[in-house]
Amino acid sequence: MRIAQIAPLVESVPPKLYGGTERIVSYLTEELVRQGHDVTLFASGDSVTAARLNACTPTALRLNPQVRDTIPHHLLMLERVRQIADGFDVLHFHIDLFQFPMLRSISTPGITTLHGRLDLPDLQPFYRTFPDIPLISISDHQRLPMPPVRWVGTIHHGLPPDLHRFSPTPDPDPYLAFLGRISPEKRPDRAIEIATRADMRLKIAAKVDNADIDYWRAEIEPLVRNNPLVEFVGEIGERDKAAFLGGATALVFPIDWPEPFGLVMIEAMACGTPVVAFPCGSVPEVIDHGVTGLLVEDIDEAVAAVPVAAAMDRATVRATFEERFSIERVAADYLRVYKSLCGRGQPLSPRETLPLSA
Repeated sequence: MRIAQIAPLVESVPPKLYGGTERIVSYLTEELVRQGHDVTLFASGDSVTAARLNACTPTALRLNPQVRDTIPHHLLMLERVRQIADGFDVLHFHIDLFQFPMLRSISTPGITTLHGRLDLPDLQPFYRTFPDIPLISISDHQRLPMPPVRWVGTIHHGLPPDLHRFSPTPDPDPYLAFLGRISPEKRPDRAIEIATRADMRLKIAAKVDNADIDYWRAEIEPLVRNNPLVEFVGEIGERDKAAFLGGATALVFPIDWPEPFGLVMIEAMACGTPVVAFPCGSVPEVIDHGVTGLLVEDIDEAVAAVPVAAAMDRATVRATFEERFSIERVAADYLRVYKSLCGRGQPLSPRETLPLSA
C-alpha cells in the first residue's frame, strides 16, 4: 500500500529523548516499510527513517529557539499533504485536530489516531462537529468522555521485539524505577513514598518541562534532595532505557490521571520487569494483574506489592509482552483499518470497534 504517516513536528521521529507519540509513529513506519509497503513520513527534517521523508521543518520545533507558535508549521505541513494526497492509498494522521476540515474535501481516505487525553471540555464541540471522521483510540478507556464519533478500532501500542533486551534478573543492588515526566499527574511523590516505605532505592529518570518546573522545585526536588534512597537520573534516551528498566526490581507507575495508554509500562515489560501501577485510565487494559504486574489502589497496597513483584517470573512478563504488544501486531491491526477504508478488506471486529461513547 501507499501510506502517508503524518507526525507532530515538535519532536523528531523518533525523538531524541522524551516523546511517546513520535516514538510510536517511528516504530509503525519502520515496520510498514519492513513489510514492503511504500511509506512516506511527513515529519521534521532531523527525523531518521527507512521511509521516504517529506521534511516539513528543518528540525524538530522544540529544538528551534526561533519558533514561538507551532500551529503555522503544522498547517503548512497539511498543505503539503493536501497537494499530493492523490498519490496515497491512505493518510494516517497523528496530529490530533488540524486535518479534520481538510479530510472532508479530499478523496483519499484518512484515519486519525488520537494519542492524548479526551476528557477536556474544549474538545466536545469540536468532535460533535466532525462525527464522520474515522478515528482510532489507543485504549478503550480513552474513548469514554467522547460524544458519538466514528470509532473504527482500538489499537494498543506496541514495540519492536528487539528494541529492549530481556533481563532475566534485576540488578543485584535492588531498586525501583520511575520513568517519564515530572508532573503532578504522574505522581513522582507517590513513587518516592512507596520506595521509602518499602526501604528500596528509587531511580527517577524523568524530564522536567518548563510547565512543571515550579512543581519540581517546590514539591519534588526537596523530596529527592533529602532522601538518601532516591536518585534523580534526569531525562534518558532510548539507548539507556533497557539498562535502566531491565535492572529494576519493578517499575512504579503511580499515576493520578486518565492515562490514554502508558508506553513506559510495555517498555518495562519488554525488559521482563513487572509493573506496580495504580489502575487509572488504560492501565487495567495494559497490565495483566499477577502476570505482568500488580494493580494497587493506594500507597499501602503498593508497598505490599513490591516484594510480590520482585518474585514474579520475568520470563512470563517478557512472553506476555511479545504476545500482546509487538509492533508486528500493531502494524497488522492498522493495515486492516487501512484496507477497510479503501474497500479492500474487512474492518476490525465488533469488539475492537465497540462504540464506548455515550
